[in-house]
Formats: sequence, C-alpha cells, structure tokens
Amino acid sequence: MAAQASVAAHGREVRSGERFEFGRNWSDYLQRLEEAHIVEAERSLMKMLDRSDLKGTRVLDAGCGSGLFSLAARRLGAKVHSFDFDPRSVACAAELRRRYYPEDTEWTIEQGSVLDADYLSSLGHFGVVYSWGVLHHTGDMWRAIEEVATRVVPGGTFFISIYNDQGRRSRIWTRVKHTYNRVPALRPLLLVASLLLLWGPTTVRDLLLRGHPFHTWRNYGKGRGMLPWRDLVDWVGGYPFAVAKPEAIFEFCKQRGFTLAKLKTCGGGLACNEFVFTRK
Repeated sequence: MAAQASVAAHGREVRSGERFEFGRNWSDYLQRLEEAHIVEAERSLMKMLDRSDLKGTRVLDAGCGSGLFSLAARRLGAKVHSFDFDPRSVACAAELRRRYYPEDTEWTIEQGSVLDADYLSSLGHFGVVYSWGVLHHTGDMWRAIEEVATRVVPGGTFFISIYNDQGRRSRIWTRVKHTYNRVPALRPLLLVASLLLLWGPTTVRDLLLRGHPFHTWRNYGKGRGMLPWRDLVDWVGGYPFAVAKPEAIFEFCKQRGFTLAKLKTCGGGLACNEFVFTRK
C-alpha cells in the first residue's frame, strides 16, 4: 500500500508541474550502459569511501535513479537495498538487476520516498547510506537529509551529494526549472536558451584552443555514458530543486552526530559538492 501511495503521489506532482520525471532520462541512459561505465562507477565509489570492496556491508541507495551505483555496490560485495520515488527509476534499477543479478536475494528494489519516515524506519540500519544528487530534488531537502541519515549505523558511512548554493544564480535556475515543469509549451525555448548559456562558452573555447568547436560535447560523459543533451534536459527540468553551501551541510550533519571524513567540492560552480560522513 505504501508503494502504491508513493506512485500516486509522484504522478500527482508530475501532472501538476511540481516534479520532473527523472526516470525518463534514466531509461534512455540504460540503452547505452557499458561495462566501462559500471567499472568507473565502482572506482568512484571506492575512491570516495576509501575501501577496496563492500563485502559484508549493507548498503542503502536512497534515490537509486538508474540503479548504476546499486549495481556497482552489489558487484563490490554489498547487500543492497535500492529505492526511488520515480517509478521509472525503480524500473531501471530492476532492469539492471535482471541483466546482471537475476533472482538475487541480496539486492532488493522498491518504490519509496526519502520523506516517508515510516518506510525508512522499516528498512533498518545500514553500514553505508548513499544518496547522490537526490535529496535536493525532494521538495524538503533538510528533512530528507535528516530522515536518510537516521538509517546509518554507529560507525557507518553517510555519502551524499548536494547542489552548490550560488546565491542569485541558483535562485534564477530554480525559477527556470519550475517554469519548465509548469509550462510545457516553453520547454523548447528554455532548453535552447540553456544550451546556449551553458555550452556556448565551451564551444567557443574548443574552437579557439582546439580548432574543433564540439570536442567537449563529443567527449562528454565518457566515464559514465551520459549524453550531454540528456544531461541538459535533466538539469533544466530538475525540479524540485534546492541548494546548500558546503559549510551548511557540514554543520547540519555535525549537529546530528556525524564527522566529516571526506569532502569534494565543485569549486564554487554549478554542480554538486560531495560529502562522506561517519556516524559517531
């Protein structure tokens, strides 16, 4: 019943223009997923966690998206529980499990919300709680961080990434994203304008320095397989949307019994800052 209610809630938010369907992009992404992308996901996960494997570890992938990092964690030996609010994302993760771990009892996938305290409580606790690029898309970021953090065992790891707060620029993008979802007729215009804004300088730089205006575009996302256009749509449409300065995330988690183990910032840019915390 909880899953059905979650699906219904997701549908209402999409129809009302209050939520972007991230799962549509992930469905497209899975068509091009290759072994090299999975290996890169494993490598990046281990680098941030400072571990060579996840054997004997329960991992929670909160907001699993394509399911790529759930797959990476499973291949590294973890027992994985994946969930997402978007039913298409749930279907993507299920497809990856079908391809690589059919009928596996060590990888469970469900529909659920990070804002559903009862659902999260039912899952128990985990040695690693992972939520990359998710919690700022919930509509209540700080509550989402708090709820998911409760699932970390003492001594466990909390790995999240949150969009960087750029002040006025972030507020403008919030309005763009909301408009994209609320007014479908304006989507082509918003995408073209964003393409020129975000890719124009790079294209000119590639032309002047490399003699090839589309060098970066053609080589974009080689490590993870995401096409630049699909990433653009994901960025422009990604609503709800929230941001935070690194120090705000640090203080929030510190007050809840977490110690910062590793930080990777985006250099004040448009992307996400990554945080690895340890629970006391």
